[in-house]
Formats: sequence, C-alpha cells, structure tokens
Amino acid sequence: MLSTLTITYETTCPAVLRLHGQNNPEPIRDGELVIKPVMVSDESSFGAEIFGVDWNCPVPEGIVEKLVKLQDQYGVIIFRKTGLDNERHIAFSKQLGNELEINPFYNGRQNDRVGEPLLFDVSNIELDGALVKPDTRRWHHSLGNALWHTDSSFHQKRSKYSILLSHGNPSEGGSWTHFADTRRAYHDLPQAKKDEIEGLIVEHDLWHSRKLASPIVYGKPTPAELAAKPPAYHHLVQVAPDGRKTLYLAAHAKTILGMSLKESQKLIWELIEWCTQPKYVFSMEWLSGGDMVWWDNRQSMHRANPYIVGMTERDVRRSTIVDDGPLAYGATEEEKLAAGWTLLSTS
Repeated sequence: MLSTLTITYETTCPAVLRLHGQNNPEPIRDGELVIKPVMVSDESSFGAEIFGVDWNCPVPEGIVEKLVKLQDQYGVIIFRKTGLDNERHIAFSKQLGNELEINPFYNGRQNDRVGEPLLFDVSNIELDGALVKPDTRRWHHSLGNALWHTDSSFHQKRSKYSILLSHGNPSEGGSWTHFADTRRAYHDLPQAKKDEIEGLIVEHDLWHSRKLASPIVYGKPTPAELAAKPPAYHHLVQVAPDGRKTLYLAAHAKTILGMSLKESQKLIWELIEWCTQPKYVFSMEWLSGGDMVWWDNRQSMHRANPYIVGMTERDVRRSTIVDDGPLAYGATEEEKLAAGWTLLSTS
C-alpha cells in the first residue's frame, strides 16, 4: 500500500513566485542589514536574502538578535558568499541555541567525509571525492531528502533551526533547495479542514520516509538503524514563532494517533500537497561556495533535488540547532494516550 504513496520530484527548479506582481520587491534596510524578500503576500512574507553581515569575525550579539527576528518573520533567510568554514559555521550555529544536534554517523564516523559530530554531510560526494554511486545504501538513504520534510521531526526533542553551508563551486543550474511556507498554507485552509485537524498527534519515523523514497532497499531497516532512531510524536497544528498557527509536517509523518495507517497517509499527503502548491513555494539556487541558508523547521518544509545519474557535484554541510521552545518535546505521554496511542502502536 505504501508504495502507491511514494512521491518523487523532477530535478528542476520551478520559477520563483513573487505574489501581487512584485517581480522585484523593494529591499528593506535595517541598520547595516539589507533585506530582500522573496515571497510577499497579505498573510506572509516568506524567504529573504540578507546582506550586510560581516562574516570575517564573530557575529555581534546585537546582529544575531536582529537576524533571529528576521528569521521569525521570513522563515528562511539566505546569505551569499559568507566565506565560512566548518569551525565558523559551528560557532555561528552555537549563537542561535544552547544545543546542536549530534551526527549519529549511521554508517560509522570513519566513513563520513566530514567527520565532524556537529555537522551532517548532505553532499553527494564519497570519501574518495567521487559522486555517490547509484544503488548504494547511501544513495537510497538520500532519496528521502528529495521528499518534502522537516528536519529531525523524528526526534522527540525536535530541531529548531537548520543551517546549510555550501563548499566548493556548485555548477550553475545544477543545485537547488526548495522551501514551502506552512504558515500561509495553514491560514488558507478551509475552516472545516482546520477544525478536522486541530489537536491531532502524528507519529514521525525516519525509516518511514526512507521506505517511501526507496521501498526495496529501506523496506526493512536494519536492527541497528531501528534501534538508533525510534519514532517521535508531535502535534500536527502548532504555533509558529511569529504567533501564527502552522502545520508541522514531513515525509517522516507516518500515522496519526487514532487513525489507521491508510487513513493517516491519505490525510498527511493531502496536507503536504496543499502546502507545496506553487503559491507557497520558492527555490534557492546554490551559486557559489560560502552560500548559506538558515531555515526554521517549525514553520516551513523543504526538499533537495533527487539524486540522478549525471548529477553535478553538491558539497553542502548542515548544522542543526535543537529546539528550546515550549513545544520542543512534542506530545506528552498523557496526550498520546488520550489520542489513542498504545504500545502496539509502535509495532
């Protein structure tokens, strides 16, 4: 049944959509910062390029505070040619939260090209510098990144921010990351649908998204993989940092407590498809080494382009800042039980 729900996307970039005919929204100046919005509507401003940060030295706390406020507003903010390396990438990430996610090195740290516990190598490059080979377990694992998702929703203590930094020289037209505004998408839902989904709790499972993207290879995750990452439970409708309601969704979303798997997947993918309509989506092209994008997993979804034979080299590394907000730990045991969760639910 699940294989019929598998969704893949072409390796293309849809046109960046700017609403209300604003093909070139006016830049906004805030002190030394210049903000260029990407998508503007009556309900939302989503995505912005930020200029004016001096990345040659530690970012002053006053600038960090401004950037956090901009992040709350735009959900995704982009910086070009930062010149950051791994060490300074991590240092900036630590300015945004007390705890960074630790790389579990599913294939062993010795097999990780970067080998840094606070960074995730989400490139398409092997240890020897060659591109990832088709039909390897790493190839198939990475296919899940091409499904719309929210980073680390499969952790019970979820992530807050992700920061992805480009290294090397990406090929023009060959590397994109796509983002969807889950705040505006929730706002536009019919009231009957909002009433239907209010209070629902969702099981998020990393291996579910891997199975959707690669049902043969990840139809049966290894015992070590299952032990390393059990599922987590989060509310479907949440409050974003800017105070508006949003949808907390991902391809990792497997079941809705109190519903069958079939019913759950039908509703989950209905909502994902709603959130990823072109009017809610923009695509960022990686233009040069040092380009960096910082997004809030609590108010957006994203996806990469899928691996294909003949793809160009893409060297990007991600830090993930653990959530410290009121909803960081997801649904409580009491909420899960009230929604119909049992031990059998996890089997």
